Amino acid sequence: MIIVGIVVGLFLELIKPITVTNKQLFFHFLTSVVITILVWEGNLRIDFLMNKRFPWIQKPLRRILIHAPVSIVFSTLTIYGSMLLFDRYMCEIPKAGKDTLMIVSVSVGMLITFIILSMEIGTQFFGNWKRSLLEVEKYKAESLQAQLQNLKDQVNPHFLFNNLSVLSSLVYKDQDKSVDFINQLSKVYRYLLDNRNNELVTLENELTFIKSYTYLLQIRFDTNIAFDFQVPEDKLQLMLPPMALQMLIENAIKHNEVSSAFPLKIAIMVDQDILQVSNDLQLRKVEEESSRTGLQNIKKRYSYFTSRQVEVMQTEKQFVVRIPLLVSK
Repeated sequence: MIIVGIVVGLFLELIKPITVTNKQLFFHFLTSVVITILVWEGNLRIDFLMNKRFPWIQKPLRRILIHAPVSIVFSTLTIYGSMLLFDRYMCEIPKAGKDTLMIVSVSVGMLITFIILSMEIGTQFFGNWKRSLLEVEKYKAESLQAQLQNLKDQVNPHFLFNNLSVLSSLVYKDQDKSVDFINQLSKVYRYLLDNRNNELVTLENELTFIKSYTYLLQIRFDTNIAFDFQVPEDKLQLMLPPMALQMLIENAIKHNEVSSAFPLKIAIMVDQDILQVSNDLQLRKVEEESSRTGLQNIKKRYSYFTSRQVEVMQTEKQFVVRIPLLVSK
């Protein structure tokens, strides 16, 4: 404000048609600075009051129509009154140039007021625009988080239902296997509990979980199902959504026949930074009812973390799904 006041004083000094002493020149610049501060601070106070009565977001047009005249009237009265006090008590302005100096001073004051108003309006709109963007991004993040949590929640009931069905039939046939089944099932649910809030897990942790899961499957299907793991140790720290591998294995079993006549082989391998799950294509004649949480669930979950796509390929003899392995950040 002081710098603006000095600039205004220099401008008036250049255009005024009168000569003043050094003492008068000092008071001239001092008055210019004081008037600038009064006008600037007064407009800031007006802006503060207007924000309470006529917020920009709720009443932008009314705010402009009321704010602009009030600021202009205030600035005019402040500048004109200050110039009269300067003329009377500090340094008398020669009559020859008094009217011209008054007009120029008020005009410059109006220009400063217009600049201040423009800055305030621009600041208000920019601030509200920035807050709106932040609120939109926050809403998007919360919405995506809620959707992701919903997708994760879909897995557990489906998985639990399948395993309880197996256990209910197993307890009557083989109690020892039932005990083993329950122990491995507890390990599986320990994994689910430990990772319920994790959006990504390491491939190493997922494979540890899968060993318990495949044990449950082999109790159920005996020698009718086989798993082939080919995962290099240097890929174990890459990341993927929890239970993504489990869902791919479950998907293969759900849609293919698993019997002594048609044993199912599922291969899990890593190709660079891609986890590939493939199985022999031996589709069931009667499809199991699907909850539609399989591949679509995995694709949706991946969309939150990467633009890389989940690849699904099918030939006459094989069904292959390739999912990206992600690098931890």
